[in-house]
Parts: sequence; C-alpha cells; structure tokens
Amino acid sequence: MPEFRIDGRTYEVDEDGFMQEPELWNEEVAKDLARTENVNEMTEEHWTLVRYIRSYYMQHGIAPMVRKLSRETGFTPDKMYQLFPSGPALGAGKVAGLPKFHCAARTSATNAGCGCCLICR
Repeated sequence: MPEFRIDGRTYEVDEDGFMQEPELWNEEVAKDLARTENVNEMTEEHWTLVRYIRSYYMQHGIAPMVRKLSRETGFTPDKMYQLFPSGPALGAGKVAGLPKFHCAARTSATNAGCGCCLICR
C-alpha cells in the first residue's frame, strides 16, 4: 500500500494520494494533503469548500454534485479551480479526506457508485 510521508507523519493512501482511512482525517491531515495539491496555505475559502464536502460526505456517504456544492458554498466552478487547481473532486475531495470513489464512471464495475457525484465525474 502506498504511503504519503511529510514532516515525519505517514498516511496510507491509494495510488492517487487519497486516504485509505478517512476516519483518521483531521485539519492537520488536511493541511498535509493540501500540500500535495500545491496549496501551501489553507485560507478560509479553502476550509469552507473542504468542510462542506466532508460534512456532506459524512451525512450522505457520497460527495456533493458540483451544482449543489456551488449553490451551498457560493463558489463558482472557476473559483473552486482557483482554490484547488486539480479541481473540486480531486483536489478538495482529497484534502477533505474522502476516499476515491470506484464507480461505473471510472471502472468496469456496473453497480459500484453513483457515477454523477463530484468525485465520480
């Protein structure tokens, strides 16, 4: 299993850097993961996006759709890409400690995941 190491801390991640144990996430972990996304300082805007994605995931077991994310945070898709250049799914989702979804949109599985959420797009 791949590991991500930074400043003496080690996290189990998948091949794309997503946490394997999302329950171990906290804001210090988020700061470390943000550095892998070329975000060296988490501003309040970064935290707004990350906290919303994480909260939604914890309540629903799935990441929010981009439209809902935009409506609830007030950020346009362009703004989300400014905050996380690799995008709200890869960048913000990774920093929020979400696991990478393995759904029909990304794999040959036909019934594993939503195929329409922020992560699965």
